[in-house]
Amino acid sequence: MRYHILLHEGRLEFVEMPASHAYQLTALHQRLHKEIGKLTAENVPGLPHAVAECDELEIVDKGYAVTSGLAYMNQLENAFASVEEKSYPLVSLLTEIRALQAQLEQWYEEEYE
Repeated sequence: MRYHILLHEGRLEFVEMPASHAYQLTALHQRLHKEIGKLTAENVPGLPHAVAECDELEIVDKGYAVTSGLAYMNQLENAFASVEEKSYPLVSLLTEIRALQAQLEQWYEEEYE
């Protein structure tokens, strides 16, 4: 596994990704940050900033937890699917989010069979 450390509204978030898919989350975050400014809807979700990645993580503060990559992608998909805009950037972004979401669903299925 590989861990992503994200900063969202002043709070750290930790996302656990399969090492084989970690680069995709980094690329997705970069793309989302590049395109999110093009959205004109009022309910555009806040997006965390990727701070770091690491192979091992030990959280010592009980106020933090690790989120699975699939759970994180489900949250991200729900947040962007609720945006009431049909412009090209949103459709494109949702497609990229859902593609990684589907890959993770398949990875977890295969890993835990």
